Amino acid sequence: MSYKPSQARYDKMLYRRCGKSGLQLPAISLGLWQNFGSVNDFDKGRQILLDAFDNGITYFDLANNYGPEPGSAETNFGKVMANEFKPYRDELIIASKAGYTMWDGPYGDWGSRKYLVASCDQSLKRMGLDYVDIFYSHRYDPNTPIEETMGALDYIVRSGRALYAAISNYPAEQAAKAIKILRELGTPCIAHQIKYSMIIHNIGDSLFRLHAKEGIGCVSFSPLAQGLLSDKYLNGIPEGSRASRNGSLDRDFVNENISRVHKLNKIAERRGQSLAQMAISWQLYDNRVTSVLTGASSKEQLENNLGALSNLTFTREELQEIDAIIK
Repeated sequence: MSYKPSQARYDKMLYRRCGKSGLQLPAISLGLWQNFGSVNDFDKGRQILLDAFDNGITYFDLANNYGPEPGSAETNFGKVMANEFKPYRDELIIASKAGYTMWDGPYGDWGSRKYLVASCDQSLKRMGLDYVDIFYSHRYDPNTPIEETMGALDYIVRSGRALYAAISNYPAEQAAKAIKILRELGTPCIAHQIKYSMIIHNIGDSLFRLHAKEGIGCVSFSPLAQGLLSDKYLNGIPEGSRASRNGSLDRDFVNENISRVHKLNKIAERRGQSLAQMAISWQLYDNRVTSVLTGASSKEQLENNLGALSNLTFTREELQEIDAIIK
C-alpha cells in the first residue's frame, strides 16, 4: 500500500521564516544524527520519518558521517525517499553537511574545497537526490582559508547541488567572516546551526546578536542536552543510556547538572509539560531560534517533543525562575 501523508499535516506545525530569506522552516525539525543508521532498526526509523512528515515536519537534517556507520543515515533516508517521500520532494527541506572525518587520507575531513564538493556528491548519491536544499560547512577549519571553504559552498549552490548554503558550529568571529564572504560571493548564508539548550546556552547571546544583525536563521541542535533534559535521568543514570556506556553524554556532566534538571522539571510540571517539551518551548518562545532540531528513537518520543508546540509562552516569573536555575 502506497504511503499517503496526513492531509492535515501543515495545520499541526508552526513555520518560521529563516532569517530574511524566503524559506520557511518548521519550528521543530528532525535530525538523523542517531537512530537512523545501519546498526538501527530500519523499519522503526522509517516509521519515525513518516510520522514526522505527517505532523508537518518538513526539514530533515543529515550529514555525511551520520549513522552509525558513517553514511548509513543518508543511505537509509534515501530508501525512504525512493519508496515513500519521492512524490513529496518539493514539500521537503533536506539538508546535509561535511566537515568531520568521513574517509581516510587527507581529503576526507575539515573544510577544503576538495572535501566539501566530493562529500556533497557522495551524499547526493547515497540519498538518490539531484540536489539538497541546504548544504552546511559542518565546522570551522582553522587550517584552511575560510575564503576557500565559503568558495566551495558558493560553488555547490551555483552548480545546482544545493539551493542554499549554511554553516554549523562556527564560533562568532569566524561565523561573521563566513557570512560576509558568502554575501560578497552572491550566495548568502541562510542559517547557522548551533548547539544550544537550557544547560549549554552561554554561546547563544553573542550568536543571536550576529544572526539578527545579518538576517540569517538559527537552527539549534541538542535541545535536550542529549537526553539530560528529559525524564530519563531524574532517578539516576539508567543502564543503557549514553552516560552509562561512556557515550556522547559524559557521566560527570550529568552529575554536575542533575540538580538543575530536577528544579527545571518542577517548573515543567507546573506548566503541564514534560521537561523535554519545556526545554523545546523555551528555545522557541522569543523567536531567536528559527527551528529546533530534535532527535527521536521512537514515534512516541517524537510526538512528545511535538507537544511542546501547545505551549510556547512563559510568564515573566517562570523565565526569571529558569534563569536563576541555569545561570
